[in-house]
Amino acid sequence: MSDGKKMTSSRRHHLKSLILSIGAGWIEQEKKDLVAAKAAYMAENCPAPDLSGDQAALMEFCKKLHQAIDKVDEARYDAEAKVKKADAEIDDLKLKVVDLAGVKKPALKKVRMSADAMLKALLGGQHKVTMDLRSNLKQVKKEVKEETTDAGDWRKNVEGKADRKKMFETS
Repeated sequence: MSDGKKMTSSRRHHLKSLILSIGAGWIEQEKKDLVAAKAAYMAENCPAPDLSGDQAALMEFCKKLHQAIDKVDEARYDAEAKVKKADAEIDDLKLKVVDLAGVKKPALKKVRMSADAMLKALLGGQHKVTMDLRSNLKQVKKEVKEETTDAGDWRKNVEGKADRKKMFETS
């Protein structure tokens, strides 16, 4: 391989299958070893009970068995309590480490983005509203007042206001 030649795909496939078959053999052997180790442990620590004898002997054997079960149960409960206490301490220590280290805030970058781009980034494909606020405004047209009377002719203006003068006089 050091001479620069590439391995063919069929050779690569053959090597992969060979490695997989070796690994599968190791896993099978490991399973067999575990079964054998378990059988040896059980034979050593848990001998077959002697069930020969009268009823009183069997009752005594059952009492001893129940006492052993109670002891194992107490040991299991104690171990469980120790594990819970250790887990609580670990959680407290993790919190203390976070408090001591502090939370590092990243430097904020200045981003120039339009409102439409921001909504599109936040909402994704759901963005249908445009933020062109000027398009939503009501159109107002300016009215141009027409000057109908000439500013120099004050008599026309007085005659136009004559009806208003009568209105004030009658009240």
